[in-house]
Amino acid sequence: MSLIRPEVAASFLRWREICAAGGLGLAGLWLVVLGGWILVPIGVAAVATALGWGTIAYRRMRFFRAISAPGVVEIDEGQLGYFGPTFGGFIALNDVVELRLAQWHETRQWRLKTIRGEVLLIPTTASGAEKLFDAFAALPGIDMALVAEALDRGVTTLPLWQRNRPPKKNYLPGRELS
Repeated sequence: MSLIRPEVAASFLRWREICAAGGLGLAGLWLVVLGGWILVPIGVAAVATALGWGTIAYRRMRFFRAISAPGVVEIDEGQLGYFGPTFGGFIALNDVVELRLAQWHETRQWRLKTIRGEVLLIPTTASGAEKLFDAFAALPGIDMALVAEALDRGVTTLPLWQRNRPPKKNYLPGRELS
């Protein structure tokens, strides 16, 4: 029997990487405050690393969703798979040419299209879908900030990434020109 409620434990798990980055940042600040020719540069490097790590951890955290869709996402050596009750399959990340966020049967899903025209739909709330952040980050030229923002804002059907095309910076509604 656990002394921590499951929803509280899930919240801690969701924020653990950001808390670790914050701890590194605090340790770096402590080293800077101690001063000295050696400790100040080490502390500044630790703070800079913590800021970068915290930014990526925050984007990754946005992929964590309550599991409400059936199926399991599996990622193994550059191959992405989805085992669903009615559909699923495997595709290699190197074969993906387009990534979209689509609405299908009242469920938001990642839509991955391959060179051969095959399409794999993965619900954003499937078990293991949070692993897709790291898989998508491996796609060449992808803007993960844009992908995380689209996931949060509910943007659907627009291409979030296409292979060998320059990224579009201003297609999310309400986003300023950059």
